[in-house]
Amino acid sequence: MCVNYGGRSEIVDAATALARDVKRGKVKADSITEKTFAKYLDSPTMSDVDLFLRSSGEQRTSNFLPWQSVYAEFVFMDVLWPDVTRKVLWKAIEEYSMRDRRFGKA
Repeated sequence: MCVNYGGRSEIVDAATALARDVKRGKVKADSITEKTFAKYLDSPTMSDVDLFLRSSGEQRTSNFLPWQSVYAEFVFMDVLWPDVTRKVLWKAIEEYSMRDRRFGKA
């Protein structure tokens, strides 16, 4: 659960910190990879999101974990968050398990 979190802000903060380290000579600009950049995120040890469950019927991510959820599978449900039960969660997991994850490949 993220409170008062903004995904774009997290990416800007990470880029700013990385640029600062490049300027200070701590990181070589031509050696920056996705893995290097990810170390500057708010939760660098957090694994990528596999399943993104959005409740309330909204079909948007609301600026939530854009870097970490780039290859996530999205399940949108018309259930409000307080009404998400174990059964609803299992239904989302079941739907997720039926998908062919391609991680950005066609």
